[in-house]
Amino acid sequence: MSTHFSTDYPLLQAQAKALLEGEDHPLAAMANLSALISQSMESLNWAGFYLMHRGELLLGPFQGKPACVHIALNRGVCGAAASSGLPQLVPDVHAFPGHIACDCASCSELVIPIRSQGRVIAVLDLDSPLPSRFSQEDLDGLSDLVRHMESALDWSLAQYTLE
Repeated sequence: MSTHFSTDYPLLQAQAKALLEGEDHPLAAMANLSALISQSMESLNWAGFYLMHRGELLLGPFQGKPACVHIALNRGVCGAAASSGLPQLVPDVHAFPGHIACDCASCSELVIPIRSQGRVIAVLDLDSPLPSRFSQEDLDGLSDLVRHMESALDWSLAQYTLE
């Protein structure tokens, strides 16, 4: 059963740009952006970031229940996005090979890689308790937000995440 949710992506983009105005530190920006996304989108149970650190993903700023702290690049939806460099729009996480159930209530997931200097350095991760929650419109709108993050932030301030 698929339900369409409408997010005002032009408004979300404008709000994100306003939050990033004058702030170039990735962690501060991710904290505010995870809150913005969580408040702007319906039926999410987790919205946040994982950062590359020592060859795996490490939990970053988020909104939601406590989450997995470390994710190997060969595990789960986030690991697939980070290792392949491709967004992952998963309508049913229980059918995804190697899915990591940080929150057993999650049913669908959208993960978008974040790059600096051509390398994946983080991912934006959204979870929903509803199956098929995320659409191509969500992927496109949030990919635009991620591209703005990539260019607006000074990723050298989070250099330790690239080890």
